Amino acid sequence: MKNKKIEGIIDEIIDQYAYADNSNRPWIIGFSGGKDSTVLLTLVWIALQRIRQNIPFPYQLKRPVHVVCNDTMVENPIISNYVDDVLVKIAQEARNQDLPIFIKKTTPKLEETFWINVIGKGYPVPNNTFRWCTDKLKIRPTSNFLLEQIDEMGEAIVLLGTRYDESATRERSIRKHEVTGKRLSKHQTSPNTYTYAPIKEMLLEEVWYLINTVPSPWGFDNSILFQIYADASADDYECPTVVVNKNHTSCGQSRFGCWTCTVVKNDKSMTAQVNNGKNWMQPLLDFRNRLIENRNKPENRKGTRRNGQIAVNEEGNIGNYEEHYRYEILKDLLEIQKQIQIERPHITLINNQELIAIQVIWNRDMYFDKTVGELYKKIYDKEINTQKNQSLNDTENRIIKEVCSDTPEYFSLISNLIDLQQTKTLMITKYGLHNDIEKRIEKFATEKK
Repeated sequence: MKNKKIEGIIDEIIDQYAYADNSNRPWIIGFSGGKDSTVLLTLVWIALQRIRQNIPFPYQLKRPVHVVCNDTMVENPIISNYVDDVLVKIAQEARNQDLPIFIKKTTPKLEETFWINVIGKGYPVPNNTFRWCTDKLKIRPTSNFLLEQIDEMGEAIVLLGTRYDESATRERSIRKHEVTGKRLSKHQTSPNTYTYAPIKEMLLEEVWYLINTVPSPWGFDNSILFQIYADASADDYECPTVVVNKNHTSCGQSRFGCWTCTVVKNDKSMTAQVNNGKNWMQPLLDFRNRLIENRNKPENRKGTRRNGQIAVNEEGNIGNYEEHYRYEILKDLLEIQKQIQIERPHITLINNQELIAIQVIWNRDMYFDKTVGELYKKIYDKEINTQKNQSLNDTENRIIKEVCSDTPEYFSLISNLIDLQQTKTLMITKYGLHNDIEKRIEKFATEKK
């Protein structure tokens, strides 16, 4: 490699890995699949290859390097598929080259996914004043893995792909926490954790130069990543990349994230992808825009939050989403998923576990008017198993109906109570069941009056 600056970064990584730090504290690389994390991992990989080649055994490669990729489960589908392919290749080549590089993919807990919060619990979609998504979908999953490493090894070092050149704000943030003359800085939030930013002085041109000229050490085609950025770039932005190929005339400075992101006013990346020929993503973009348009309509919101706190202002209700609106979101989402899966069956916008959990939450919220299973069957024309087992078979249901023939409302009450019991079975806990049953009976008694 002829670039002196890049060679200097590799030498520094070798020194930090093998000499400057005598411990075996694990390195943790946050890998998004984007340009900066790809460059960071490339340089670390090359450094490990050189350590294996030049440093005598047994002093080499004792420190594990964990490549941690967080999947919010609502990632841009193009990026998500690309990252999955890359992670498979990284894992294969790390084994083939006998490097201590290990893949870890983190995801939110089921009860904290985007769709569980929005469709299940009725959380309003995130905005700048209520940005609940970052913590639940990104920070908690990766923090849990980080804590596991600290518990096992005592300390850990997180390698960051941040660069001064990204923005003035990012440069101020990096400089605020770095220690003069030291490569490692204390992690802002995690105890016993340090950060290391080897590529912080690289310019955007140098990032793209490396991606376009240095073959991927894990054998992936970097031109795919370049094309993803090119497709997601606005027409009025010309990336100052070093041109090494006639096809590499421009690229993007786009930022990829969740396709459902409602924090930004306009999703420029997804809009550009549609404009650049990814027409199948138009329904996703339209759906995301509808989430924003319908977010603050009082008719879609309750007058209370989930904790019972009153949530009303001069414009009307500002609490959680009404059940009827949650149902409409799910209906819209499933219809789009079915449409996209005709040509791209591998794309899943909401999985079966989430559908089951949504039904569980609706039951707990005493919403029995409509079910996830009925909606799924209506759209897909097939059953989805939203229960591990049926509490009552057809004969038992018929007998109860006959007994309650004079008072059909009692049959509805019994069915609802059985659903609540089944909900607790699905959640593998009986906690709160007594209160739920009492609430349903109280609601029934009130309706009878």
